[in-house]
Amino acid sequence: MPDLTFQIDSAGIVPFAAVPMIAFRLQIKNRVPDEAIHTVALRCQIQIEVTRRRYTPGEQEQMLDLFGRPDRWSQTLRSLLWTHVNWVIPTFAGSETVVDMQVPCSFDFNVAATKYFAGLSDGDIPLLFLFSGNVFYAPPDSPLQVAPISWEQEARYKFPVRVWREMMDIYYPNSVWINLHKDVFMRLYRYKMQHGLLNWEQALERMLAEEVEVNW
Repeated sequence: MPDLTFQIDSAGIVPFAAVPMIAFRLQIKNRVPDEAIHTVALRCQIQIEVTRRRYTPGEQEQMLDLFGRPDRWSQTLRSLLWTHVNWVIPTFAGSETVVDMQVPCSFDFNVAATKYFAGLSDGDIPLLFLFSGNVFYAPPDSPLQVAPISWEQEARYKFPVRVWREMMDIYYPNSVWINLHKDVFMRLYRYKMQHGLLNWEQALERMLAEEVEVNW
């Protein structure tokens, strides 16, 4: 029966995808020699191990919405689930193969992972990859068989914040996404039409300017 191990070697931006996407270079090794691996139906849960890095005062301020004030972090700082990925690894010969595991990235600031990534100024993001699934294999002189991947299989990787920022700058240059309730959006839409404004930025800038004048 195959004895697979997993390791993340690097990460890069997937250009020209329909959504922002990171490709993690995944190395898979089989400790059992001379065993033909036909397919690996891989499932992967990716967690952000937020307690495995230090945070600057500016980053701590950015994390207020996620974890509260830093003096409470001993109670509130916990790992975050980023995403789940399903991936089919094709047949490979020999004891190892390398594939690009592509992970879509949201820029929705209602998503905790997006808030976390955007709140970091530099350094690395500590990620934990938890693997499961099934491997289809054929021992010498035997028919095709299937075996589960051990739930103990995992890999850690320090994902550079720089790569995430470069990816978002490529897909959403000088912009961010926000999610609004429909009634709030309709009020903003009416304001934009009533004042003859060309885009949403002009509408928000005018509203913010009016708010400043009222407060002063």
